[in-house]
Amino acid sequence: MSAVVAVIDDLREESDELDALVGELDIAGWRGPTPAARWTVAHQIAHLSWTDEVALLAATEPDRFGDEVAKALAAPDSFVDEAADALVASHAPNALLARWREGRARLDKVLRDAPDGTRIPWYGPPMSVASMATARLMETWAHGQDIADALGVTRAPTARLRHVARIGVRARNYAYAVRGITAPDGEFRVELHAADGEMIAYGPQDADQRVTGPLLDFCLLVTQRAHRDDLAVTAEGRDADQWLSIAQAFAGPPGPGRLPRAEQPDRAEPDGRR
Repeated sequence: MSAVVAVIDDLREESDELDALVGELDIAGWRGPTPAARWTVAHQIAHLSWTDEVALLAATEPDRFGDEVAKALAAPDSFVDEAADALVASHAPNALLARWREGRARLDKVLRDAPDGTRIPWYGPPMSVASMATARLMETWAHGQDIADALGVTRAPTARLRHVARIGVRARNYAYAVRGITAPDGEFRVELHAADGEMIAYGPQDADQRVTGPLLDFCLLVTQRAHRDDLAVTAEGRDADQWLSIAQAFAGPPGPGRLPRAEQPDRAEPDGRR
């Protein structure tokens, strides 16, 4: 099995797991709030559906995708919310679920059928097929985390988190650039411990700047699904410490992030889950 096929398979599994979480929800469940401001469970699925469709457009009609980039540049802080709002307003939950399922199946086929060496335009630099699949997996996992938190569900970490961590590490310099900050020279050492005991490492062993912690916590950090204060990710070195405060694995403007658990007015005790 090629590395490209493997990540596409993992994207399908991640999507299927989330599908199982929302597939049997009633109307009240779909309308329930999630940790993302103003977004219900329906908004989360609407966003994934929209992003899959935009990725499909980029892969099959790159000239038309340019129009989507223009929309993003014209309204960088609102175009994502507007797209989710429009789908939620125009689709009942069952229709929204069906649209997401159809869109991700079409994207799956296009990615599998893409010729070797294909580059897909995106909101940043063009992406390989493997990178596009990784980015879709990262978003599916992150928005799935919002839904799981909203429903009070604890998801078991899977080996698929390695993809999320990898894109988080690779996006290090992007996190600086999107904030107008000059990225530090040199690589950082990142050591992450998976739930099965395996250590996943990036960067030179002798790097002065180091980040260590659980794989799950690092993924929550770089997708901005939890505040750094609530995670067991640590930094050695000033540059590494700064990075942990701005890290993001997703394209687009810096997100607002999440408040520390102690500052969340609606937190539940004792584990802080909503």
